[in-house]
Amino acid sequence: MNKQKNKKKLIIIACIAALLLIALAFSLTRDKTENSIFAEVKKGDFEISVFTTGELEAKSSIQINGPEGLRSANIFQVKIADIIPEGTVVKKGDYIAGLDKSEVGNKLKDASNDLQKFQSQYKQTQLDTALQLRQARDEMVNQEYALKEKQIAIEQSAYEPPASIRQIQLEFDRTSRTLDQSKKNYELKRNQLIAKMEEVDAALTQAQNIYDRLTALLQQFTITAPEAGMLIYQREWNGKKRTVGSTIGVWDPVVATLPNLSVMSSKTYVNEVDIRKIKTSQHVVISLDAYPEKKLTGVVTSVANVGEQSPKNDSKVFEVVIRINEKDTTLRPSMTTGNHILVDHLEHVLFIPLESIHNMGDSISFVFVKEGLSLIRKEIGTGETNENFAVVNEGLREGEKVYLSAPPNPDTYTLVRIRHKQPKTLPKT
Repeated sequence: MNKQKNKKKLIIIACIAALLLIALAFSLTRDKTENSIFAEVKKGDFEISVFTTGELEAKSSIQINGPEGLRSANIFQVKIADIIPEGTVVKKGDYIAGLDKSEVGNKLKDASNDLQKFQSQYKQTQLDTALQLRQARDEMVNQEYALKEKQIAIEQSAYEPPASIRQIQLEFDRTSRTLDQSKKNYELKRNQLIAKMEEVDAALTQAQNIYDRLTALLQQFTITAPEAGMLIYQREWNGKKRTVGSTIGVWDPVVATLPNLSVMSSKTYVNEVDIRKIKTSQHVVISLDAYPEKKLTGVVTSVANVGEQSPKNDSKVFEVVIRINEKDTTLRPSMTTGNHILVDHLEHVLFIPLESIHNMGDSISFVFVKEGLSLIRKEIGTGETNENFAVVNEGLREGEKVYLSAPPNPDTYTLVRIRHKQPKTLPKT
């Protein structure tokens, strides 16, 4: 009897041990496979988008330029000596910036000296002209008196000898001829002095104009707002913004801009691989780094036909402009945007995360799928992709679970091919 009881106990103990071994083996298999994170194959609408980062800018803006007339003053570059902070909201006529006045100040000083010199020269020439003409007129008056005296002498010589009368007549003729020559010389001298005065007057007028022009130009070195708005610094050719110490020139006179904040755009650049997908009128979902909770919408309004060198790397990029639909008072130029450009929309398709897809060579894509207690590699046919997901055209069903990461020794798992490609299951590799 005791032997039978002991035998039953041994059988029970053996069964329990066997169950423990099975549970342990199942647990090890479970640990090996199910500790990985998995995702379900989903079915629904699939949006294909191209993501780029961009920068907000106003669709239109008023340029605040440096002084006009720099070139006529032979000044070709001017430095910004002072400027108010970017983003300042200004009213029409408010102070914006001050430019370095040293060069124009020196030119104005020279012009002032020239003006004083020509004013003095004009006054001296005017006095000399008046004096010379007075002397000429006095000389003609004296000659007229002398001529009258000769005339009286002729009248009184009626009873003089003929020789005396002839002598007096000769003196009268000589005096009359001298008076005629003096009148002609006076006219010549007068015309000569008038020409000299006109020459001096022209030089004085030119000096005055230069002085007035430089005076007006100097006043323009204090720059004020042409309209109300928010000040945004102008970008130079290298992308840097102008500030104190920057140089403006005759051919690039813009100091800053006053953007129209009611209509904003996002300027972005798309690489040459994705640019073929981008077209005008495509819808865009826009996020802001400054306000992550905000979601805006927009429309692609322009796509560049010619690429340019990316400043960040050696790739070619194309400029794309996106008009923002919403009006938002919090939007500011130069804010960074995230632009999801929707290039296509597919309905009722299967899709899985990109990280769950693995590749064998260049032609076979597969995922790890659990079937029963086994883990297998399953070939799939993929379609369009977006940032996070890929469309599955064949090889999976809705609701199947695919693993996001490969298990250890992935090549040891069975690869199940798509049936129409190869109906039989390949052996383990």
